[in-house]
Amino acid sequence: MRARVWVFDLDNTLHDATPHIFPHINRGMTEYLQKHLGLDREEADSLRKFYWERYGATLHGMMLHHDIKPGHFLAQTHHFPELAKMVVGESQLRHSLRDFSGKKIVFSNAPLHYARAVLRILRIDDLFDGVFSIEYAKFRPKPDAYGFFRIFRKMGLNPSRFIMVEDTLANLRMAKKLGMKTVWVTDSRHRPSYVDMNVSSIRDLSRRQFIFN
Repeated sequence: MRARVWVFDLDNTLHDATPHIFPHINRGMTEYLQKHLGLDREEADSLRKFYWERYGATLHGMMLHHDIKPGHFLAQTHHFPELAKMVVGESQLRHSLRDFSGKKIVFSNAPLHYARAVLRILRIDDLFDGVFSIEYAKFRPKPDAYGFFRIFRKMGLNPSRFIMVEDTLANLRMAKKLGMKTVWVTDSRHRPSYVDMNVSSIRDLSRRQFIFN
């Protein structure tokens, strides 16, 4: 079997960030914009959403338009005193990941300290051959192609040997454009042309991975 690399997104792919983590990050970012841009809460929340929708990450908008220091922004908005209580992982996740044939990496728009902490809490950190965070992409978030190209060069493989596993369609669209295979983690039955497979969970994908052989 030729070498292949499974590229997993982190939030809402390897764990469910919706109930606890995303609300915490959103509040932190809104408060950061209030404090550093002098906005009221409604204005800050609206701007946060606008930058996320336009650039794929609020951070990118803050860097482009307000000259903020990315390290400071990430440290302030991804501070979790009780992270272990907030992470929601699917049952048998470790067992499912161990069944994958090929290398496995994480590629996330989140900062490295947060990504590594979540993987440790899920007890799957030792199963990955690399963790590529927003810092590795020089703070250019997915769906920007820059981080993808850095990973291709680092791993020394053609994009066709990579399989992107994501919950965000814009990121999958870029992955497909670059020549990767794509898996959408979703409960939706709709499948856009740039998505090769829909799965509801990592367990589901591990059972069907032979399709990519």
